[in-house]
Amino acid sequence: MGEDQRTFLRGFGSETYGLGKFREQQRGLDRVRKAGTVTDDASVGHSGDSDEGKSRTWWMVGPGDDDFLSQTLQVHFVELLPGGENHGHGHQNEAHFYILEGAGYEIHDGKRYEWNKDDLVIVHTDSKHKHHNRSQTERALALVLKAKTTWMLLGMWQQGRSAPFNADGKYGPRVEWSKLWTPGWENKKKVISPADTRWETTRDGKVRVILSPDRTDARTHSLDLYQQEIPVGSRTGKHWHMSDEIVYVISGSGQSLQWDVEHEIDDKYYARIPNEPSKWNFSAGDVVYVPTNTVHQIVNTGRQPLVVLVAQNRLFKLIGYDNVHYFEDAPEFSGKREKQAVAAD
Repeated sequence: MGEDQRTFLRGFGSETYGLGKFREQQRGLDRVRKAGTVTDDASVGHSGDSDEGKSRTWWMVGPGDDDFLSQTLQVHFVELLPGGENHGHGHQNEAHFYILEGAGYEIHDGKRYEWNKDDLVIVHTDSKHKHHNRSQTERALALVLKAKTTWMLLGMWQQGRSAPFNADGKYGPRVEWSKLWTPGWENKKKVISPADTRWETTRDGKVRVILSPDRTDARTHSLDLYQQEIPVGSRTGKHWHMSDEIVYVISGSGQSLQWDVEHEIDDKYYARIPNEPSKWNFSAGDVVYVPTNTVHQIVNTGRQPLVVLVAQNRLFKLIGYDNVHYFEDAPEFSGKREKQAVAAD
């Protein structure tokens, strides 16, 4: 579906029942979008939504990209210059803003929500929203993650900028859109700060879970998100899940090891995992893509701790793929488990 050359949802097909050719083509693409990459300058969308260029938007991953990686998650940036704001717009899909720089506030459906660096701001479904930079001297910058195509696929296309309703004679009075929402949804948290989370040593390593199905106080259905810190010389667990994922590199450098899983259909489905992974080098500001159904692991190859944000579309968990299988634990978790075993003895 396109509008003024902007692609919201990408279709694909095949002359045969199997889709191996499409899968092979997609897997052959570069899985690291380097810092500074602009796949779409948002000239059709958000970049014109402010006075004197005070707000700017650019995409790194989306369904309109050539080459095309994924449409389960989209990644773009919003920059607000000092004192900047946008005019405001609305869409049916959720959006999630991780604040990389600055301090500001949102106006969502007439309510104000303050944010600071390292906060996660949730734009709820069916929300009229505006972004504001509180500072008159420093810019604000947010990484935006959203599963917009999930809404598009389900036919929820109603969106646009703030404008008068021009067909009053054909329609009745206003009705609150919130009548369709899950009861009590309006009372959920819209801003998740670092103080609302805690660091844990897990099988995958040191992580700070920001959004997950277990976090029931956050006003989102579509995104799972965690921050991870990998010490110098260390690595994450080697694990496998069905969802694809986006990894944004906050600081440091490293290598993503990826084993592309193939299927074997015999008496049932079997997975066949390559003996050797593909290797993808990355550094700060890059976006790393891990395709659907891929065994993967991150290795810190730099001289400072590696800090990343990892995002997944939660829909995978809701349709039956809610497990993660570990082939290898992170070294920090293995050491913790050994200490616990010695203490128990």
